[in-house]
Order: sequence, then structure tokens, then C-alpha cells
Amino acid sequence: MYTRRSFLKQSIATTGLIAWGLNAPRFLTRTAWATPPTGKPGAKDTILVVVQLTGGNDGLNTVVPFADEGYGKLRKELKLPTEQLKKINDQLGLHPSLDGLAGLLQDNALCIVQGVGYPNPDESHFRSMDIWQGASQEKTISEGWLGKALVKLTNAPAFHCAADNEESPLAFDGAPAKVPSLTRLEDFQLKTLASSGPDKSAQRRVIEEAAKLGGGKKPGLLDFVQQTAVNTYASSKRLQELAKNYEPKTPYPATGLANRLKLAAQLIEADLGARVYYVTIDGFDTHANQLQTHANLLREVSDAMTAFFKDLSGRGQRDRVLMMTFSEFGRRARENGSKGTDHGSAAPMFLVGGKVKSGVVGEHPSLTDIPMNKLKHHTDFRQVYAAVLEQWLGVPAKDVLGGDYKAVQVFKA
Repeated sequence: MYTRRSFLKQSIATTGLIAWGLNAPRFLTRTAWATPPTGKPGAKDTILVVVQLTGGNDGLNTVVPFADEGYGKLRKELKLPTEQLKKINDQLGLHPSLDGLAGLLQDNALCIVQGVGYPNPDESHFRSMDIWQGASQEKTISEGWLGKALVKLTNAPAFHCAADNEESPLAFDGAPAKVPSLTRLEDFQLKTLASSGPDKSAQRRVIEEAAKLGGGKKPGLLDFVQQTAVNTYASSKRLQELAKNYEPKTPYPATGLANRLKLAAQLIEADLGARVYYVTIDGFDTHANQLQTHANLLREVSDAMTAFFKDLSGRGQRDRVLMMTFSEFGRRARENGSKGTDHGSAAPMFLVGGKVKSGVVGEHPSLTDIPMNKLKHHTDFRQVYAAVLEQWLGVPAKDVLGGDYKAVQVFKA
């Protein structure tokens, strides 16, 4: 018969919590302990998925002002045929590769915010990315906007669904706990100290039996450690089963971004209480021979985001999840001599979800008033962040952004 003493004796074989026989990722202990049961307050809170387009996406060939004669003058080689565009209205069209997102627009699930940037834009990839991720133009940026937001979201973890060897972004710096960078669910296994099959099974039984032990009226440290170990084991086991049995409601394409968004979908399905997910796709620095490269990148983005949205919608999560894209800057208005585009400034952002204000928000930047060949921004990106923070995550925007930024109307009234 198991007692607290026997549980402690059999579990603590070496020093530290590793003696429980667990080597599961650290986030499992935190999320399992903090996550409210399904149906309880906080169990079905809104979720934000940030999609970073690394390298500087060419906004002018993403949301195309085909009716503006200036477009053809600026893009003689890179001009996209009007008949191939996915028409938004009689002035604008989406790139031909954005077929999936065009479908979400028809489904009232895509918001297009035009002309987004910030004052005195920096053309350095690294500096501008830091500005977007830190939501600050201070010389030294040590905290990210999502890290600050997570401080306000009590016991809400976050996940960076990463490519191999990809570091966690600056956007998460300042979070109350380190945000893990995850690549696949299959990595999350309960590991024991025992070497033989029978001994491993015995250690697992110890942990499982511990769940049946009752605590006193005033739980002590042992009760806390015991329950944390049990919850960690349960979460790890649940993720393992999910990795084996997860069947998407719609097929995901075989691309890197789709794999990362599928991982995010699996973690959301596991209901670990996370409120923020972050994924990236690189390659948007299109200085030369842009047409095909850009088309392929936008197709990967569109198809992956569409599959993710349809998968989550099929699981009843249509109105719970919001996706938001951004890039560190747009490209120059006029093409260069290498059939590409150089670093620019303003560009569009996409927001996808069942609660977004579907359609176009803001005017397309002027194609005639382009000082130094750069499109002027009219919406500060922090205005979009303010809307997401205040109206989606429920976090005071001023506390995160360090100033007052009028939220853009990106959600339904």
C-alpha cells in the first residue's frame, strides 16, 4: 500500500525534481499546474498567433493597387497581371498566390490593414525587427511587447513553434517565465531514471498511484511537488497521445510554416492554457529576381494560414483564435535594376479570425508622394498592437506600449 512516505522514498532517488523520474519539458510543469479545467474561467480564453514574415515583405505586390496608374509606372518588370489578381474591390487585389486568404476574405475572416509602419523607419533588418518586436524605438530594447503582455496575463504560458535551431524571438523577452521554442510534439516524452522496461513501468506506476493519495487540510510542499509531478506526467502523456492521433479537420500542406502552425493547433487542442503562439517564415528579402520567390513565399503563407484557420474552425475555435502577420518593413515603391525591390517602409498587415472586421482598413499608400522611393505609412503598427492587446487579449495597451496609441478598428463592433 502506498503512503506519502513510500511515495517520497521511491520518487526521490537523486537530488532535485528530476528525481521524480521526469525529464519532461519545463513548461509542462508550469502549464499543467496553472491551467484551469475545461469549462472553468480562463480555460477558453482568446488566443493570438503571430506570424512573422522575416526579411521585409513587398507589400505593393501583396495587396496590389491595380487601378492606380502609378503601379505600372513603378513596376514595369514586377507588375502583376490584373486578370490574375484576387480582387478585393475595384481598386485592390491580392497577389495570385493568396488564393487561400482570398477565400477567407469571402468567408468574412480576413482583415487587411494597409499602410502600416512607424515614424523615421529604419532600413536595417535587425534594428527594424527589434522595433516591431519591442514595440519601441528606444536605442536599447530589452523587453518584447508579448513578454510585457504575458506579465499581465496571469498564469498564461506562450509557445514559440520554431524551425530547427531557431531562437526564441525578442518579442517574448520580459515574460514572467521563459517561453519555450518547440519543434514537434513527439519530443515530449516522460523519461525515467530506470534502465530496464520493468523498472520504467514501476516508476510510472508510482507517479500514477500518487494521484490517488489524499492530502491533508493544509497541503504542504510535498503535496505541491507530488501534484506537480502528476500533472506533468498527465500533460506529457496527453501530448504524446495527441501527436499520434491528431487528425486535422483539413489537410495541411507539406511546408515548414504549415508544420509549425499544425504544431500550434495541436497545442491549442491540448488545452494547456497558452494565450500566445509565435511562428516565423524567412526569405522575404527579395532584392533580385523577386517574382517567383515572392509568389512561392506568399503561397506558403496563405496555404498554411488557411489550413490552420479551417482546422481550428472545424474544432469549434473559429471565434477564439486570431492570427496576425507582420514584417519588419515593406519594400521600395520602384523596382530596382535586378528585377527585385530594396528595403522600404510601409506595408500591409493581415489579421485572420472569426471576430475580425473583414475587408480593408485604411487607404493604400500614395504612389506619387513617395519620398526617397518609400511608401508613406499612415497607421503606426502600435495602433494595431493596441487593438490586439486591449480588445483581444484584455491587456492595458499603455502598460505594454509605453504610450497612448489609438487602436485601429480591426474587430467587429
